[in-house]
Formats: sequence, C-alpha cells, structure tokens
Amino acid sequence: MNLHLYDTATRSTRAFRPREEGIASLYVCGATVQGVPHIGHVRSGLNFDVLRRWLDHQGLDTRLVRNVTDIDDKILEKAADAGRPWWEWAATHERAFEYAYDALGCLPPSVLPRATGHVTQMIELMQRLIERGHAYAAGGDVYFSVGTFAESYGALSGQKLDDVQQGESAATGKRDPRDFTMWKTAKPGEPSWPTPWGQGRPGWHLECSAMATYYLGSEFDIHGGGLDLVFPHHENERAQSHAAGDEFARYWMHNAWVTMSGEKMSKSLGNVVAIPAMLERVRAVELRYYLITPHYRSTIEYSEESLEDAVTAYKRIESFVHRVTQRAGSCEPGEVTAEFRVALDDDLGTPQAVAAVHNVVKEGNAALDRGDDLAAREAASAVRAMMGVLGLDPLAPQWAERSGGDDAARRALSELVEDLLEQRRKARADKDFATADAVRDRLQASGIAVEDTPDGPLWTVKDG
Repeated sequence: MNLHLYDTATRSTRAFRPREEGIASLYVCGATVQGVPHIGHVRSGLNFDVLRRWLDHQGLDTRLVRNVTDIDDKILEKAADAGRPWWEWAATHERAFEYAYDALGCLPPSVLPRATGHVTQMIELMQRLIERGHAYAAGGDVYFSVGTFAESYGALSGQKLDDVQQGESAATGKRDPRDFTMWKTAKPGEPSWPTPWGQGRPGWHLECSAMATYYLGSEFDIHGGGLDLVFPHHENERAQSHAAGDEFARYWMHNAWVTMSGEKMSKSLGNVVAIPAMLERVRAVELRYYLITPHYRSTIEYSEESLEDAVTAYKRIESFVHRVTQRAGSCEPGEVTAEFRVALDDDLGTPQAVAAVHNVVKEGNAALDRGDDLAAREAASAVRAMMGVLGLDPLAPQWAERSGGDDAARRALSELVEDLLEQRRKARADKDFATADAVRDRLQASGIAVEDTPDGPLWTVKDG
C-alpha cells in the first residue's frame, strides 16, 4: 500500500500502515444533532466516506465508527426554546443528518453510536482517570486535571499550556482554569444519569474517547473530524485517553471548513445553506461532486458560480457515460488509472483524481467521435471505476434507486437527448451538416441547450 495521509499530530504526511493487517479502523466525530444540517456539516462525512471507499478499494476491511452527540448544552437550549422534549428534538435532527448522509451517497458506518447509550463506558473511563490522579470530582462535576498531563497536553493543536482556555463557563469546583469538564452535575429539568459522584450528564469531550475505544479498542488507526475540532475537543480527547493508558489514535485527520464571505459556515453566523434547500436546486450527486472535488484540507468558499461550475463538470462525465452505453451497450466498472491511484494515495488528492477522470472522459469522447467503440467502452469502464471510488458513478444503484418521478423523467429525457446527439454526431461525421443543424435546432426548440466542448457535447435544460 502506497497511501500517505497528513497527520495533524505530527504536522507531516505519513505512510499509512494499519495497526492490524488487512483491517483499517476509523473513528469520525459525527453530528451534534441540534438542528437541520447544512453543507458545512456534511462535508466531513463526505470526505471520510471517500477515504473509506479508497481503503475498501485497496482490499482493507474498513471499520468506520461515526458517533452521534445526542446530549449537549445546545440541544437542551434549543429544545427548551421550541417547547419540545430534548430527546425528541435530538432524534428528529439525527434523522435529518442521516437523511443528508444517505442522500449524498455516504456508505453507512459500521456502527452509529449515540452518546446517551454509552454512559457506562464514560463512568468507567472517569474512574480510571481518577485512580491515576488525572481527574477529580467536585460538587458532582468531574474535571480532567490538565496540569497532571502537562508534558503532552497541547501536542495535537500546538497550544501552549499557559495560554489554554477551554471556552467553558466559569466553574467553582475547578482547581485550575485550564481543566476541562468531563461530567456535569444534574440541574433541575435536565436529563441525568446516576454515577458514583451523583446524578449528572456527559461533557462533550468524554463521550468520544469512551465510544472510540469501546468499538475500536485502546489503539486504532485514524481519528477524523472537522478542523474546528482540533481544539479543544480532539486535544482533550487525546489527553484523557492517553492519561487513562490508551494509545488511542495513530493518525489524526481534519477536513477544512466550508465558508461564505470568508467566514466559517455556522448557524450562529446565519450564513447556512441547508441540505434540504440545496437538494431542491441541484441533484444530490452534483452536490456531492461539488463538496468532494476540492482537497479535504482546503477551504471551500461557497458561491453560486462555483456550484454551477461543479454541476456542469459532473454533467460532462455523466453525459460521456450515457453516450457510451447508448451507442456501445452496457459497460461494467473496470480499473482505475495510474494517475488516479497516485492522486488518492497522495493524502487523498481528490482534485487531481477528478482531473484524471476528466482526462479519460476526453479520450473516450475522442474515441466515440472517430468511431472506436471498443476504446470508448474501455474509457467508460475506467471512468465508472474511478467515479465509484468517489461515490459518483452515474450508473451506480445508489443514485438509480432514488427513482422518484422527477428522477425517472430525467432519465427518460436523458435517453432521448443522448439518442438525438448520437444522430447529430453521425451526421457531422458524414459531413451532413444540414441534418446535424436540424437536430440541434430541434433540441433548442424543445428547451435543450447544447454546448460543444473538448470533452464532447454537453446538454442542459434551459431556464424558462
């Protein structure tokens, strides 16, 4: 295996070597289910879905854990503001997130654990830390003592111990303001669970350490999440896990943000693009293409123009595959190209991988134009294989199965248009330009715009 991944902890690109031969273990911080997901929320799930698919493609048994934070200050606040039970609010928005992941073609995780289902493991972890002198209870709260782990704390995020600020509200029981809360004592009207230190509920950082090690063991391969989680969440996960005696993650990977006007997309800023609204405007497969084509460590600055460019680019690939199947019959996925493999092995280089796909599309369209159906079919097979790794294969069942009325109509229209474009291609090859122009005029009169590109003809439905 030649895969190399950027490790946040070492700030270097390292060769990926699974802890256990033939198995890749991956924990991804999932959603805090406080509201409707936007494209910034789902980017992480998509990026790590591509990694999981690439690991699978290379023959590894990939075990992916993606958690759900279903108990949190924000969930409680928003549920209370809406006058709804906290558990119902969390469950409603968990379903919204899972719908978004599924709609965008994410493979289901091996397990989808909820924080509220793992309080036993959290209590056990806190007991281990207290016994080792790295945590303490005060007034029903339990805190991690950062000073007892000073030699290693801050290694992941680059924080200096003297400058650490946990971003927590003032707590009277803390021995040191740099300490962070693992367990919160019960408050009136809030959910709580019994512990040796009294009734309470989990802190955010505690849950992921408990769930990751419960499902993947005390040492596992990759811990992933968004860049905003490096500090304090992942720094604190790493500290409490190591302090408890667990080796924890061997590699730390973080995807960058989706921004608008230079600011991280977040509900608090009001600059959100919700998934349900986005799927009213573009197809799910097109939105997936838009979100995974940039490198996972590069910020995506959202704009209507960049989204439209991505939709157009995906349609070029899709149109080529349909042209081949229309003219040369069905083609099964084949092998990825060397260019594609090198790109993904280099820290999941999706921009270069997608460029490799477009190169093959261009060659395949040229083969179609010169009447070489065999070469075109081979190109389409390679395209399907590469797009399959990216979760974007136009002929994959994951897209075809979502065949509502609109999708069925779109596929029927696609078949008719591709047939007419094939007639136009043959007419142009025979220098029968009158017939070729007549076909184009017929398409335009029906509201179909045709653009001749170096990668072959691209058609779109005209607005209005």
